[in-house]
Amino acid sequence: MPWQKLIVEIDPESRERIEESVVELGALSISLEDAGDEPLLEPAPGETPLWSALRLIALFPDEVDRETVNAALATGETRWERLDDRDWERVWLADFKPECFGGHLWVCPHGEKTPAAGAVVRLDPGLAFGTGRHPTTALCLEWLATAPLNDRTVVDYGCGSGILGVAAAVLGAARIVAVDIDPQALLATRDNAAANGVRERFTISAPEDLAPEPADILVANILSGPLVRLAPQLAAAVRPGGALVLSGILDEQAAQVRAAYAPWFDELAVTTRSGWVRIDGERNKRVHTVS
Repeated sequence: MPWQKLIVEIDPESRERIEESVVELGALSISLEDAGDEPLLEPAPGETPLWSALRLIALFPDEVDRETVNAALATGETRWERLDDRDWERVWLADFKPECFGGHLWVCPHGEKTPAAGAVVRLDPGLAFGTGRHPTTALCLEWLATAPLNDRTVVDYGCGSGILGVAAAVLGAARIVAVDIDPQALLATRDNAAANGVRERFTISAPEDLAPEPADILVANILSGPLVRLAPQLAAAVRPGGALVLSGILDEQAAQVRAAYAPWFDELAVTTRSGWVRIDGERNKRVHTVS
């Protein structure tokens, strides 16, 4: 199956809007590059600098409507390249190297050695979103790497490639419930779970088939709009005392998402990286109904 690669130079001030737009339009992978030959030296603590001129590269399915994407981005000139399967695999795997999260959780392509001991997720870029390189996925992986997961049940809502569920499994979770509206994502999750030797711990389903019993942990790395709309359902899927982890949220959207979950979660921590946010907290014991 061929793919479409979008290349566009953007203003750093429009980066968040454009990143969110390309995800909503169906981008499977996003990366940023320096468009002005401007090296970044070691940043000061707490800083997340970006180049003053950015180049965004996004990978889309072959059937994407280029004109629709161009109109939605409204950035001026865009460049498109068509990649066949072999070209795409070479381009993306060449830049996909082992990466560590939380000090001991590694995400590595198949065939690559990990630089140190730890839990390992083997994953190649594929048809569903999620390799750990985007800040939203990285924030979730870092949370999982530091959480007590042994014998826990984890819901991966909006599982994409299955990276978060597989990571929870290799870190010790007893059962993973992987949920997505996209059949291709469910297939990718099934394949990646099998490739990592944890398929028997997975239940893979569409949202309407999500089991009613609350889980110990629910992770949802999706967009802010669905997170707000799904707040009652996702909160109900977490047992009292259980943990909720949300991402896919832009910094300016954090307050709205946090408010949507406040009735069920007393303390919701906000962690920010490169303009993206993770919100996590513990489910309270109060009963809350939505009229």
